[in-house]
Amino acid sequence: GVLSRLTADHTWVQAMVDEGRMSPTEADAHPQRALLIRALTSGGGARPDLSVHDVVPGDRYLLCSDGLTTTASNAAIAAALTEGGSPDESVDRLIALAYDAGAPDNVACVVADVAAP
Repeated sequence: GVLSRLTADHTWVQAMVDEGRMSPTEADAHPQRALLIRALTSGGGARPDLSVHDVVPGDRYLLCSDGLTTTASNAAIAAALTEGGSPDESVDRLIALAYDAGAPDNVACVVADVAAP
């Protein structure tokens, strides 16, 4: 019943926020907020963030692009994920939510439910 972020953006602006050199409010409006400082490429230069989490049946995971998170609030995302229905129905709600909020970018989402063994 709790929405938790498991990863962090690898952008120049987020690095400035993490270092205390910029506020989250300033970051939201910064013209270079999508400038990546780390990305996965075919050259193999960057390493992905990996972590292990305990899961229980009923947990729901969302993998999404910043096209969703920069336009929709955490509360709206949580509501879309908990309104019931299949993962596909949740993806449709999330994408509609982002575009209804004026997403200027592409929006990509994957929703996965943890099933009982």
